[in-house]
Amino acid sequence: MTLKSSEVGNGAKIMLMASQGLNQGDGPIRKETSNLLTVRRMPEAMRPKRDVPQVLVVKCQLERWKATGVVALSECNLKALPDEVLTCGSSARVLDLSHNSIQHLPAMINSLSSLHRLILNGNEIMDNSLSWEELASLKSLMVILISLNQNHIATLPRVISTLTSLRQLHIAHNYLTGLPSEIGQLTSLEVLKVNNNRIHSIPENIGGCASLVEVDLSSNLLVELPETISKLKDLKALYLRNNGSKSLPSIIFKQCCKLSILDLHGTEITMDVICQSQIEGWENFNERRCSKHQKQLYFGVRSSGKFDEGANRS
Repeated sequence: MTLKSSEVGNGAKIMLMASQGLNQGDGPIRKETSNLLTVRRMPEAMRPKRDVPQVLVVKCQLERWKATGVVALSECNLKALPDEVLTCGSSARVLDLSHNSIQHLPAMINSLSSLHRLILNGNEIMDNSLSWEELASLKSLMVILISLNQNHIATLPRVISTLTSLRQLHIAHNYLTGLPSEIGQLTSLEVLKVNNNRIHSIPENIGGCASLVEVDLSSNLLVELPETISKLKDLKALYLRNNGSKSLPSIIFKQCCKLSILDLHGTEITMDVICQSQIEGWENFNERRCSKHQKQLYFGVRSSGKFDEGANRS
């Protein structure tokens, strides 16, 4: 649709919001979805050829990167990291290379010593093309995103344990079959998203990730979880959708006192299974779950009465 056909006239205020339907997570890709979104999910060999020139780095762009600390190179048709990026040195805090065709990161990536966020979604990254040793030397790195099925990560190396400042690790839609036991040494990790892989089991050491708040294990090949996951005292959300899970750790509801979101859709765990197992702490968990949904409903009702467009009225 166009703005004109939507009767959006001159002077109208438009608010762009995150949708809860099209192409989010594992949601459906409907007919009206942009073709570009579909293209991003295709392997390189299957993508339609487009005459998009590779973006060249100009002087003013480099100066802006150094001034802001944000190196934004998403959807630039890149096949390699531009050398100019490395000249940013300690100025770079965020490096966004998402939705390109990058297969390799140079060892000199460690020159970006103050890097906090590394975003590699939708590239052609493989195990042997990613130098985890060099990434491990980035002691300020807090967020790594290597998601979507255009990447081909099959293993996480043990050296990942040295990323002691890491708070978020997103490696969804890859080919992981397991997690290294050393992951338990990531004591600052708050969000772990490894959904849509081929993971068969979770190491006992997961209980060492004491700061975990959200864990997404959806769409893997899990049958059970280790009892040590109950040690995650700050855990609020656990997603197990579309696994072969048949039971839950016996003390998960008792120990994980902040857990309020538990997604078991597509597993063999039903309410009957939980009731028959008489898992201690279920009642308290259910109260938290219901309370959370009631708050969301209340907020929705309150918000629907008056729409605040978010613009400066003056």
